[in-house]
Amino acid sequence: MFSTQRQAEILRIVQTQRTCTVTELAEVFAVSDETIRRDIKPLIAEGVLLKVHGGVMLPERLDEPPFQRRMQENLEAKRVIAARVADLVQDGDSLILDSGTTCVHIAQALCARSQLTVVTNSAEIARTLAPRNGNRVFIAGGELRADDSAAFGESALAFIRQFHVRYAFVSVTAIDAQGRFMDAQPDDVSYSLVAFAQAERRVVVADHAKFGHTALVHAFGPEAVDLLITDQAPSAALTQLFAAADLEVSVGMPADAAAGVAP
Repeated sequence: MFSTQRQAEILRIVQTQRTCTVTELAEVFAVSDETIRRDIKPLIAEGVLLKVHGGVMLPERLDEPPFQRRMQENLEAKRVIAARVADLVQDGDSLILDSGTTCVHIAQALCARSQLTVVTNSAEIARTLAPRNGNRVFIAGGELRADDSAAFGESALAFIRQFHVRYAFVSVTAIDAQGRFMDAQPDDVSYSLVAFAQAERRVVVADHAKFGHTALVHAFGPEAVDLLITDQAPSAALTQLFAAADLEVSVGMPADAAAGVAP
């Protein structure tokens, strides 16, 4: 397929899906990520598409809050991770969830569970899980962040410190080449560290797009984490670093692939 033909097809796909990652487009056309980046560069320059982290979207979506755009980024990967968490968590379990978009997808997947005890600083997660299946949901108070309706600050942290739970699930912005977990907001790092201190099992949920990147704040090293749940296996170098830190890695499976696995 010629580049101009591929560009026309890329535009059609993005118009249908509203947003799409470079990796997804590369898989569709069986070409490299770099080829896709070359194809979309003139489309971005012309204003036909808008560049976002890891992909492209239609310009008219600029009026959406950043949180809503992030909910759509790497959507399938986040759903894979959420399904893996829903397999791990059993009816009656207790857990802490942070306010990241991956954890919002996890909350949606956990609607299949019952009698959960959920502690969170996310109004969106509380709204999703509180009315369902006999769950008990405890939501932290504090200043509410406009972007994602998450409470933060010392009052939110003090609230979280009251609890003892089986799992703490936290998300991160990036995992760098040295295996360090990083975040964009200091407040989110503070929440993650407090959540880990209250949990029997400390779990990071992060899709493959986070690997090999950096962010503003160093949150913690791999030795602080018991389990990493992701949608694709990390690189050999990261895998070795995680193994040395005794960090277990669980890779989720897409729904269509899982359906083909014999029980």
